[in-house]
Formats: sequence, structure tokens, C-alpha cells
Amino acid sequence: MPSSGSVATQDPVEVYLAGLSRALYGPRRRKADLLAEARDSLVDATEAFEAQGMSAAEAAERAVADFGDLADVVPGYRAELGIAQGRRTAVLLVSVMLAQPIVWKEGLWSWNQHPPSPDSFVAFLNDLVMLVGTLSMIGSVLALVASSIGLRCPAVRERATRSTARFALLSCALVSGTAIVLASASRVADGSGPQGLLAVAVFVVAPLLLVSRSAHRCLRLA
Repeated sequence: MPSSGSVATQDPVEVYLAGLSRALYGPRRRKADLLAEARDSLVDATEAFEAQGMSAAEAAERAVADFGDLADVVPGYRAELGIAQGRRTAVLLVSVMLAQPIVWKEGLWSWNQHPPSPDSFVAFLNDLVMLVGTLSMIGSVLALVASSIGLRCPAVRERATRSTARFALLSCALVSGTAIVLASASRVADGSGPQGLLAVAVFVVAPLLLVSRSAHRCLRLA
């Protein structure tokens, strides 16, 4: 059995930072930056207290106490991570939506070689998909602006994370739903194979599921 004197005393700063890390989740890079900033602040405070004559242990404990209880500090850090997650969600949504005109350009790909269907219902669905896609594209660009330079405005900053997440979830549901219905209706009307539905699954539904996952993380952090 090792003697009690051989047991290293845990550094209060490291214990505090470990607890802060466990309490936070979100974009890794932003989380790492926030933890590094917290570490720098705690180390600077510890050194300042040591310069005043405190022992290293007393200085570290005082620095941690002055920094604040985790229950008080964590919400602010989570809000910062939520903003970063909102920006990531907006970037993902913009990327997916901007790719759609290329994916569905008539005659460019094997799943889009058929001429426009004369079926009126399919034509209506096609117009609806284009409308929903256009609105989602415009909204995703606005969400990206709001989650970046728009954060300079306090009113936008307070609502950016939740608004971006909710818009992204709505867009994912509408775009995926209308695309699936259109592909299914086109297959029935034209007697075509499953290429259209497969393309929707790969290029619409799957990417938007990733966007939805990111949006859900935003709501957890907001």
C-alpha cells in the first residue's frame, strides 16, 4: 500500500477544467478554444495570487473560486457552443441546397434523363419542389448570415441558434417530403425504374438527415 504522502494532490485548476469539459458538448474546435481560454485565465489568476504571497495550492483554489461555480459558468459556455453549432448547421444546409440544382439538372445524370412528365399532378409537384427548394435555399443563406455577421446584433445573437435549428428542421422535412413524393409520382406516371427514388435518398434525404442531426444539437445547446 502506498503511503498517503506519495499520493499526488490534484491540481484544483485541472479538476475544474475536467469538470467543465465533461459538462460541455458541441463543435470540438470551438470547445477546445473555450477550454484553452478558461485554462489561460485560471493560470494567469493563479500566478497573480502566487505573486501576492499565496502558496501554489492556495493560489489555484482562489483562482478557481473567483472563476465561478460550474453551475454558473457552464450555461454561458454552452450558449457559445450553440452559436458555433448553429453556424455549422447553416453551412451544411446551404451546401446541401446549393447542390440540388446541379443534382437535378435535366439530362445531366442517369436518373434525370426522362423528359418532363405530361401528368398534371407531377407537374404541380415539380413546381412545388422548386418553390420549396428556392425558399429553403434563400432561408439557409439568411440563416448563415444571421449565425455569422448577424451575431453582432444582440437581438439576433439571442435568437440565432434556436431560429437556425428550427428553420433547418422545417426545411429538411419539407424538402425531403416533397422530393420523395415527386420521385414516387414520377415513377408511377412514367413507368421509370427506381433510379429517381434512389437519387433522392442519396442526394436529398441522407444529407438532410445530417443537417437535422446538427439542428437537434443546436436545440440541446440553446
